Amino acid sequence: MKNKVIVITGASSGIGRALAKEFASQGARLSLGARRTELLEELLKELSETEILIQKTDVSIESDCRQLIDETIKRYGQIDVLINNAGISMRAVFEDVDLKVIKQLMDVNFYGTVYCTKFALPYLLKTKGSLVGVISIAGYVGLPGRSGYSASKFAIRGFLDTVRIENLKSGLHVLVAAPGFTTSEVRKAALTSNGLHQGETPRNENSMMSAEECAHHILNAVKKRKRQLILTFAEGKLTVFVGKFFPALLDRITYKVMSRERNSPLK
Repeated sequence: MKNKVIVITGASSGIGRALAKEFASQGARLSLGARRTELLEELLKELSETEILIQKTDVSIESDCRQLIDETIKRYGQIDVLINNAGISMRAVFEDVDLKVIKQLMDVNFYGTVYCTKFALPYLLKTKGSLVGVISIAGYVGLPGRSGYSASKFAIRGFLDTVRIENLKSGLHVLVAAPGFTTSEVRKAALTSNGLHQGETPRNENSMMSAEECAHHILNAVKKRKRQLILTFAEGKLTVFVGKFFPALLDRITYKVMSRERNSPLK
């Protein structure tokens, strides 16, 4: 990764921030996009020995995504890895949710990935680089109370799988990374039925994989040019396995687990 140019969206916190630190430790040059630039400034100071470009980026806005890529090329002249990490979650049953919440989930999670990929793809093809999408186990199994989140993550997986196939002969590497529940701000910032932030996590964050461990696995998967990364055993690999061969059983297990969350919206 030494001197490689890595673009990371949603780099101000959680997995994105951990990814920035992980790639910096490998000698990479970074281009970091996020809405909260004050947190990117803090990261810039923390990683003072790393060459870093920061850009205020709301990935739901097409022009912001274009600018992130354009500024990266102006600064570095190339892109070796694009990590589409920016995302938001939700927590409300579909019956109760305002449709604006579903649209916001798709705009940030899915279209943010589409926009950044569209503008970065010509440069990734030149370097035979890596295109990465950070999804979730929710991109393999529908999570009750998170319909918009699951829909957006399923969509990202389908989109990136298709881009991979279209570029089989170009040398482009496409990785779909699906962490299980990982410690981050995503649950605190999750949208409720009316679009307000949830404000607190309904799960025990201490029992989850750390963002740092998740970032380490993603870095290794990029190095090895893997096509798929499913993290954690019970919540990840086992869930995908059961869903493939015993889907009705997984439906019941998933409902039971999610209904036990604190203040679950499931009836």
